[in-house]
Amino acid sequence: MRFKNKVVLITGASRGIGKATALEFAKEGAKVVVDYFVSDIEPDADKNAIKVVAEIKKFGSEAIAIECDVREEEQIKTMIEQSIKKFGKIDILVNNAGIVFDESFGKKDLKQWRRTIDTILLGTFLCSKHVSKHMASGSRIVNISSSNGINSFNPFSMDYDAAKAGVIILTRDLAKEFAPRITVNSIAPGWVDTDMNKGLSKEFVKKECEKIYLGRFAQPEEIAKIVLFFASDDAGYITGTTLLVDGGYG
Repeated sequence: MRFKNKVVLITGASRGIGKATALEFAKEGAKVVVDYFVSDIEPDADKNAIKVVAEIKKFGSEAIAIECDVREEEQIKTMIEQSIKKFGKIDILVNNAGIVFDESFGKKDLKQWRRTIDTILLGTFLCSKHVSKHMASGSRIVNISSSNGINSFNPFSMDYDAAKAGVIILTRDLAKEFAPRITVNSIAPGWVDTDMNKGLSKEFVKKECEKIYLGRFAQPEEIAKIVLFFASDDAGYITGTTLLVDGGYG
């Protein structure tokens, strides 16, 4: 039970990598704050978050679901206050909330661009800024970036790619800012079998899997376990690092 009596706050935890991470932490004894946001992208986020909390409790761990739009600073402050009121502290922050609009360059609009950048990059900055104020020495921040932020050449997701690249740079800067009190690392997953990718055509998935050395998309749990590594004492001497997790891609 590596995380017994630890409190972890995970943004965007109602599905996908966030949900898998919440469950993996719960298995290891952590108390979990499940952040969610009801929107046109995930209209059932509240119901999904409640289900995640119920699953966590089956492992004998405690959890609370809190709605928060990570683009909104005051909502973040409120989420933190509610988390500390419930659990008394926050030891680990996982900045996972994300969004993507696959659209051709000519059709990309300012609203989509701002929403993507603000959710991924601004959200990571704001959550890190305000949660860190309540973190004790030895705490951890783990950011979820993407292989798109390292080696993507896809105009259809350029706003997403730019935001994820920004998270990698922000990770390095935050690691220096918070040293030596808090370690900050990021993970850059490649293709992952999540709800966000359920709409991809079978033909596209097949072609992409042919480019992946391991021949398949990652499972969310495989990414989650790496989050737990970065959050554990085993990674106590790692900070400012981004780990590419794409199954080999070329």
